[in-house]
Amino acid sequence: MASKGQKFKKYDPNIKDHILKEYFSGKESPRSLSSKYDVPVETVRTWIKKTKKDIDVKVDHRPGRSGRIKEKNLTLEDYKERYEILKNSRPSYKHDEGKSNVYNNSYKRLQIIQPMCSFNDFS
Repeated sequence: MASKGQKFKKYDPNIKDHILKEYFSGKESPRSLSSKYDVPVETVRTWIKKTKKDIDVKVDHRPGRSGRIKEKNLTLEDYKERYEILKNSRPSYKHDEGKSNVYNNSYKRLQIIQPMCSFNDFS
């Protein structure tokens, strides 16, 4: 199994094609091709299995990098615009003073209770 951050060696499609032609012509075994072209025997066997299943081994079928695409060359105006969008989409409790006071009062109570508690009280 591959370990995190492991880099896989990429082989030239022409080399793959040449190895597969030699194998299917019946001249060489996967092990002899492996030692001849300095390619791991399991890699050669994988190429053979994929070729038998009509999967093109010359093309890399693995998915690309996942995650958020990093945007380059953003200007100060772009950041300001994003900041305004986020600021306006944030939930606001100004319209509901009762709710706001409940949160503030709970926070004040925590500030009062916290210094009074110690770890020895819970043992």
